[in-house]
Amino acid sequence: MSAALSRFCFAGLLLAAGTLAGIAQSAHAQAKAGHLLIYSIDVEGGQATLLVAPSGGSLLVDTGWPGNNGRDADRIQAAMRDAGISKIDHVLITHFHTDHVGGVPNLVQRVQVSEFLDHGVNREDSDITRHDFAAYLKAIQGKPRRIVHPGDTISIPGLSTVVLAADGEHITQVPGIQPTPNPWCATEPKWPADDTENARSAGILVRFGKFRFLDLGDLTKAKEIALVCPSNPIGQVDLYLVTHHGMNLSSARAIVDAIHPRVAIMNNGAHKAGSPQAWQTVHDSPGLTDLWMLHTAEGSDAAHNSAAPLIANLQGGSDGAYFKVVASQDGSFSVTNSRTAQTKQYPAP
Repeated sequence: MSAALSRFCFAGLLLAAGTLAGIAQSAHAQAKAGHLLIYSIDVEGGQATLLVAPSGGSLLVDTGWPGNNGRDADRIQAAMRDAGISKIDHVLITHFHTDHVGGVPNLVQRVQVSEFLDHGVNREDSDITRHDFAAYLKAIQGKPRRIVHPGDTISIPGLSTVVLAADGEHITQVPGIQPTPNPWCATEPKWPADDTENARSAGILVRFGKFRFLDLGDLTKAKEIALVCPSNPIGQVDLYLVTHHGMNLSSARAIVDAIHPRVAIMNNGAHKAGSPQAWQTVHDSPGLTDLWMLHTAEGSDAAHNSAAPLIANLQGGSDGAYFKVVASQDGSFSVTNSRTAQTKQYPAP
């Protein structure tokens, strides 16, 4: 073969390879086009939930734990790569407990963040929370920060994101949703007040067309009840991030049944939360199809764990497997378990 012909063939191969790569990238872009992506990232019993709108706008709710050689920041970045983003527009810190705010110093060393959002100041009288709040303020020094209040919105093109609760206060009406009397309030016990940061959690409702996602951080029962009783301003949701990792201090029946989730994700750890009572309350809520769990709750009754295909990290394992939700404006969505690479579809209601 002549040198000229060899060069021609090589150039042709490069062109073909480039064309195939372009087709693959185009197919990947088309797969994401028009969908909201939600990643429930495994931070071993804390919270880190990444939302990426079709516009590319992004919101990270909480950052997981400190230390562990930056493990949680690594896992957040892995989700970012899968979503095709290199920076985060907004980071919302629901409250100042270490499993939610502790990962901020590691995150800001690796990822550009345009804005931090939180409920204001630490309200808990404990040394560890004072330490974590101070570490958070030091890490974000010089970066944009906004204190959110009930009724505030988070600007993400293509999404409607409203703050339902923050710093112990709550919204009474969400724009576009008519509050309805909550029949489950009458039988709900009176729960004691909570003086920890949990009760100060910032919670959000995210709407994408007809699809609705609810994340209330670690809001505890007395504040949950105040939010939805005597009337429920939230309406029903498609996807519910189980409050407080599935601890019995949260997930009062009067709120879980009122929001009528179609699917729930519990961001528990192997030895943290996933409490039998909370699991049962969510599992038994009217209209629920599936309860997904980030970990097998080890040591609890096996009857209070979901089936293995619905668990990201099985007993004895902790590989950082996560859930990826792909939602459409018509209310349909899917959940993929990264451990199994299996996807379950949920049709529009």
